[in-house]
Amino acid sequence: MFEFDQYLGFLAFLTILTIGFWLMIFLLTFVIPYWIGGAFIERMKEIKAEKKAKREALTQ
Repeated sequence: MFEFDQYLGFLAFLTILTIGFWLMIFLLTFVIPYWIGGAFIERMKEIKAEKKAKREALTQ
């Protein structure tokens, strides 16, 4: 059915496909939500600091 070099090519293709699949699963379930959540938390800290700075500027 397959010659040996075709078999190795097919195995390489399946390996790359599998690695890509699991990499996408990892990125979509962990890395991207972590990145977005961290950016959101940092933005909230910045907004809080801006409000605090405005409040202190008004009281002086």
